[in-house]
Amino acid sequence: MSRATKGLREWAGRQCWGAKQVSAAHTPVMLNEVLEWLGIKPEGTYIDATLGAGGHSEAIAARLTSGRLISLDRDEQALELGRERLKIFGVTVTVVRSPFSRIREAAQELGILKVDGVLADLGVSSMQLDHAARGFSFREAGPLDMRMSSEDELTAGEIVNRWPEREMADLLYREADEHDSRRIARAIVRARPIRDTAHLATVVAGARKQWGRQRLHPATKTFLALRIAVNREMEELGQFLTRTPATLNSGGRLVVLSYHSREDRIVKHAFQEEERQRTLQVLTRHVIQPTDEEKATNPRSRSAKLRCAERV
Repeated sequence: MSRATKGLREWAGRQCWGAKQVSAAHTPVMLNEVLEWLGIKPEGTYIDATLGAGGHSEAIAARLTSGRLISLDRDEQALELGRERLKIFGVTVTVVRSPFSRIREAAQELGILKVDGVLADLGVSSMQLDHAARGFSFREAGPLDMRMSSEDELTAGEIVNRWPEREMADLLYREADEHDSRRIARAIVRARPIRDTAHLATVVAGARKQWGRQRLHPATKTFLALRIAVNREMEELGQFLTRTPATLNSGGRLVVLSYHSREDRIVKHAFQEEERQRTLQVLTRHVIQPTDEEKATNPRSRSAKLRCAERV
């Protein structure tokens, strides 16, 4: 039995019974599409720039023989989980603590100059959303944290309890297109000190106008904007998209999964700019979205958009 076949069988077996530390909620988004667009070669070298719960990394590693996978994340919990989940692949996989904006440096520190493919899944992982102590979710009371790395200084609590009202309103509108941003910021300032995520969600829900039938929780955009600001997500994404083409071999592919309109616009425009400079060729002229079946079985995939470009 070849190493690739053995790896695929072991991976399939793990998918059937599930690792104890990875719940059913940790389903990698658009897995089949990601693998298809990456065009994985068994001998190739790949980077999963956003390890998260490790589902994508696991599937990529299972398809390698003499190849190699580098999995990056700045979240300590993700790294711990990822190392455990991927240890069956031995030296095939290297897990590195690093923000994806440092993709070139992370690769070079391992002696890797070029790779055959890069994946970036920009969504917040289930393990972050499902643990109230991380402060990402409005479903349960948790600390106003939202940091992906404990080394970062800014927290959501700093923003909601200390920032001037106007700056907060501008943040909500800019990062999450929250049209009730001024009303929400005013309500937050009046309710200070905001104690925890549940308190914040209640304040936002009370301030936000009701526009017809509500599909999302009223605090969804506020929490999104805070998370983006705390983790400098747009700055990180911009740096990542600028630096990644130089890490790709000719024919190497960059696959990006985004989850809200601003992220997708940044990815789309970056790809177009690289194509104008004849650095990348855009392969997905129209954005790829999850199948109806996946949306039904994995609700967190509903807003996902996949784009792929290839190094010229």
